[in-house]
Amino acid sequence: MDALDNITLARRRARTRHRMVRIGVYGAAITAALLAAFPFLWAAVTMFKQSPDLYVKANNPFWFNDPPTLKHIKLLLFDTNFLTFVRNTVVVGLAVTIITLLLSLPAAYALARLIGVWGERMGIAIFFVYLIPPTLLFIPMSRVIANLDLQGSLWSLILVYPTITIPISTWLLMGFFKGIPRDLEEQAMVDGYSRVGALTRAVLPLIFPGIVAVIVFAFTLSAHEFIYALTFNKASAVKTIAVGVPTELVRGDVFFWQALQGAALLVAVPVALLFNLFLDRFISGFTMGAVKG
Repeated sequence: MDALDNITLARRRARTRHRMVRIGVYGAAITAALLAAFPFLWAAVTMFKQSPDLYVKANNPFWFNDPPTLKHIKLLLFDTNFLTFVRNTVVVGLAVTIITLLLSLPAAYALARLIGVWGERMGIAIFFVYLIPPTLLFIPMSRVIANLDLQGSLWSLILVYPTITIPISTWLLMGFFKGIPRDLEEQAMVDGYSRVGALTRAVLPLIFPGIVAVIVFAFTLSAHEFIYALTFNKASAVKTIAVGVPTELVRGDVFFWQALQGAALLVAVPVALLFNLFLDRFISGFTMGAVKG
């Protein structure tokens, strides 16, 4: 009976330890989620606060001490060009993403299939181009945009941003193409497809995670880039969100905090939801591409 009691007691202790571990894991996960969501919750509360509610130190900063109001959201949507900023950001992001895919896909395929050490060396050289700080290219890029008479136009950003997105996208996609056996393309060509047909029908579906990673990378970089967008476009009608929101909602020493928080929340939440839909493919795209490359 003593041995049986000892076994039962050991099992109970094991179950207790298992429960405690699960409670600790879930507790840590919930704590991490709350910490990650805290800026969004604070922004959601702040965007509906009245101005006096922010200025009184005795007020609770995490709740409404005065009745909530929608006037700051109305200011953002109807008294500024916020919707124009959103449209410009989407237009530039989509254009840059399309250009990046059209140029980086064939470049990565050619470099991955190039026999010998030159393909590897050229891929590394392309990646090093991405490491050049934009501040070093700022002056020559400004001269190019001025000579092309594209200042004050969204075309200036559509022309400049691919110089940043194409190198890293090409290097990333090279890893995926190297992971696809040549026999797969050759078999597709034996079945009657051309090389382009074999590429589009047999190879591209297999590197879809890499394509998703390139799309997310190119679009997000175009959306949050600040230096070129601030320099090339001064008019409000051609500003993107990254430039338009801080320049038009910070007027001298007057900060429209509620409208700023509202702009951040209205932009961040849809992007976060869309990003989570492709999170697995995005992570696998970057990790698999980096390992295979």
